[in-house]
Formats: sequence, C-alpha cells, structure tokens
Amino acid sequence: MKIIPFSKVGALASSLRAKKRRIVFTNGCFDIIHAGHIKYLERAKALGDVLIVGINSDSSVKKIKGPSRPVVRQGDRAAIVAALKPVDYVSIFNDTI
Repeated sequence: MKIIPFSKVGALASSLRAKKRRIVFTNGCFDIIHAGHIKYLERAKALGDVLIVGINSDSSVKKIKGPSRPVVRQGDRAAIVAALKPVDYVSIFNDTI
C-alpha cells in the first residue's frame, strides 16, 4: 500500500537504503492540488529512486493556513497524492514543518 503510517517511515527508509535505493522525502499540505504540485513532485522523483511524500494532517494545515482550511480532508489528500505517478509512498504527519 502506498499510504503508510508516519511511524513506519523510518523503518521503510532503512529497508530501502539497505537495498541501495536513493530516497527522496518531501512534504506539504497539498490541500488544493495544482500543476505546480505535479511539477514539484516530478522534479523530486527525478532526484532519486523512491519518493516519499509527507502530507500535513488536517490539524496542522489549519495551524498553517487558517481556520477555513483544509478544503480537502487528509485522507482524500493522501489518496490523491498517492495516485500521482511520481509518488511511491505517502504518509500523514501532525507537525507544521
């Protein structure tokens, strides 16, 4: 499955490194997906073998973008990003990084 718990990202990365895979990690809110997001993810994927995308949780998006956000809930955002060709894994996290 492409959507994994954030607590499993470290173990996944270790396993992939052991297989000599180059890992790229990036993150964002991905609340309203647009062409810039797609280009950004394509460029990130080009930097390595495996692209892991961290998605801000609903509560962290609200802290970052204000009380009217997110527009799209975290489960749906994770599913949308996971469906994108460059993305290998998605994980939802609660921080505001």
